[in-house]
Amino acid sequence: MRYFVTGATGFIGSHLVDRLVERGDEVVALVRTPESATALSDAVEVVQGDITDKDSMREAMATCDRLYHLAAWYEVGVRDRTTAYRVNVEGTRNTLELMQELGIEKGVYTSTVAVFSDTNGRLADESYRYNGPHLTVYDETKWLAQYEVVEPMIEDGLPLVLVQPGAVYGPGDRGPLWMLWKAYLQGDLPFVPKQTGFCWGHVEDTVAGHLLAMEAGDIGESYIIAGEPYRLVDILELAEEVTGIPAPRAIHPVVFRALARLVTPLERFVSFPVEYRAESLRIFGGVTYWGDNEKAVRSLGLEHRPVSEGLRDMLEIEQRNLAAGIKS
Repeated sequence: MRYFVTGATGFIGSHLVDRLVERGDEVVALVRTPESATALSDAVEVVQGDITDKDSMREAMATCDRLYHLAAWYEVGVRDRTTAYRVNVEGTRNTLELMQELGIEKGVYTSTVAVFSDTNGRLADESYRYNGPHLTVYDETKWLAQYEVVEPMIEDGLPLVLVQPGAVYGPGDRGPLWMLWKAYLQGDLPFVPKQTGFCWGHVEDTVAGHLLAMEAGDIGESYIIAGEPYRLVDILELAEEVTGIPAPRAIHPVVFRALARLVTPLERFVSFPVEYRAESLRIFGGVTYWGDNEKAVRSLGLEHRPVSEGLRDMLEIEQRNLAAGIKS
């Protein structure tokens, strides 16, 4: 089978490409710059292009049987939402319209449980739909992509399966979660909110969820492939057991909510560090990004390793790498 993969150099995407190559599939990876693809296997066909430019994908996608669309924009505390909308919404529209035009037999689109926003401690399932204001630009634009682009195209006959990961962890991550882990491992994380929680899925298990969705997922269905729900304070207590580094002090999330209100008007004039931007502070204000993966477990055979096991593997690797001054 020959796969077209967007977001192939990202955290989940690069692991997915490795798995496809390992099992003998052909992979065409769309990248904006060839330099970003140096870590990909030599077996991967690298094609320069951009999901915001439909024609840049056309020739390469036409040679493929199936599609994984993982490419997305993510940044915290931006002032200009233009890029977020152009990539997450219009880029998704371009990719899926081209899939439809070329007659690609099946695709998997990577959404996120963040489209549910704050679930207030509830494990939301695939039938849940949130329609209020969003905590971040990322949440908002991924919501728009799922509900105003992806689902209407599925209703029009696009042979697509939708997956929703949660917080993804594992060796090699260099996203916002890695910044939190790095601060903790270096003793630079003084406190965390008491209530904020995510569904934690190891990157290899999240990739397995993508593969299962392609192989066994029903066209038109969405599957939450997130891992176990844990509050951040509980995850860091597990981390302390692994590393011996004391978990940060837990404080009431009202402090973070108050800081978010204070920072919001100031961001028009001041560029704050990522962890002190209003979006970060709102997330630390006791929200839960929680989704119930029971449907994927039952229908696809999804399995997630225990967080305690996956966390131990990741933290031991990252401790060694930080001590040696290298990146995993």
